[in-house]
Amino acid sequence: MSIVSSLLEVNKKFVEERRYEDYLTDKYPDKKVAILTCMDTRLSELLPKALGLKNGDAKFIKNAGAILTQPFGSAMRSILVAVYELGAREVIVIGHHSCGMTEIDATGMVRKFAENGIDPMVIETLENSGIRMEKFLRGFDRPEDGVMHSVKMIRRHPLFPQAVPVHGFVMDPETGAVEVIVEDYR
Repeated sequence: MSIVSSLLEVNKKFVEERRYEDYLTDKYPDKKVAILTCMDTRLSELLPKALGLKNGDAKFIKNAGAILTQPFGSAMRSILVAVYELGAREVIVIGHHSCGMTEIDATGMVRKFAENGIDPMVIETLENSGIRMEKFLRGFDRPEDGVMHSVKMIRRHPLFPQAVPVHGFVMDPETGAVEVIVEDYR
């Protein structure tokens, strides 16, 4: 059975048994917080549980390393929508120890692109258009650095309201322990 068939089978049973009722909420975060975090699978259930968040409490925006790569990219757009349209009054960037973005090798990824059929001319065209693969695929040496990068980008964004605090945390992906990197109550 394929993964899609398996997922659809589980979904059908989930809906038939009305198990969704345990998760009913609306689109506005009850805790009025937006959280930018990593897509790491270890955080999917651990992070909300470790912070005492239930379904509907927060807007979660996930991407590799919790890193904003572009001030006008989709992750930043999601943060702005959470604040301006969905009632978030605080933003928290949460990175984690042992993040794959600390080990990212941009040159190696570009090589994998070619190995998987991406024409090297595409990479060259992107580079000639100003998209630097090294910057686009960049990681960080320490998760604290990645968190601070994103916190600063949010705070300095020309469309982000200065009255909204932007905090930064780093989580242990095994225990769920959180270390505050920056608490932004000015």
